[in-house]
Amino acid sequence: MAIEAPFAKMNGLGNEIIVADMRGRADRVTPAAAIALAADPATKFDQIMAIHDPRTPGTINYIEIINSDGTHAQACGNGTRCVVQALAAETRQKVFTFETVAGILNAEEHEDGLISVDMGIPRFGWQDIPLAEEFRDTRAIELQIGPIDAPVLHSPSVASMGNPHAIFWVDNDVWSYDLDRFGPLLENHPIFPERANISIAQVTSSETLNLRTWERGAGLTLACGSATCAAAVSAARTGRTGRSVTVTVPSGGTLQIDWRADDHVVMTGPAEWEFSGSFNPATGAWRRDQQDVA
Repeated sequence: MAIEAPFAKMNGLGNEIIVADMRGRADRVTPAAAIALAADPATKFDQIMAIHDPRTPGTINYIEIINSDGTHAQACGNGTRCVVQALAAETRQKVFTFETVAGILNAEEHEDGLISVDMGIPRFGWQDIPLAEEFRDTRAIELQIGPIDAPVLHSPSVASMGNPHAIFWVDNDVWSYDLDRFGPLLENHPIFPERANISIAQVTSSETLNLRTWERGAGLTLACGSATCAAAVSAARTGRTGRSVTVTVPSGGTLQIDWRADDHVVMTGPAEWEFSGSFNPATGAWRRDQQDVA
């Protein structure tokens, strides 16, 4: 039996996260373990952020990101904030450099407890997102749900924040759309060879957005950091907002997104610790730490 690994159950504005400490180990969290943890109401999560020993000089850790269906994700901004909070509490460090499959992430915990993550430079080329066919202008592509003459959703902006995103712009309340029905269809649409995160966005001012997201490999989520970044840069790119916006997510919380002059996207928001425990990375069997047992 695999030796248990410590974990912390956390959330970033309701985006349910498990931070798994896999440092000093050669094994990985298996898809079976992820699915088992996701099925347990106590450990239900959107992403596992598995912290591994660094692979690249100059980085603190390598982070493997696992969805609730056992597949892998390239980026998770809310999860990265949870990792920062967990490691900052352990090490008293404030500045971190991580490696993910999508590249290097720099992050910082501020004195007020909020955490900023440099999510990197967004990509808009159809090959980079990727799309299955060429679109010269990805600010609005030909994709719709509903009747041809009266589509419910249409012409999304698409972008990559290390993972693929499609953002549908709406004038109505984002809650008035049946995203739990449309989300799976759009996530798996043939235009997205690697599937996609599907968001509905409503611009409420030149500096504010409302956002709901169907997350690739996880489903409906109370917050998705990379989707928030993708929506913010797409709003600016289409002239709907400026390059600094506050995005309200379904949990009711907000994320501040700044698309800097150097094209890097910086996301700032909170993280919250819930409880800690240990788990078997092969099977998902787990137990709560004694101090967290009532």
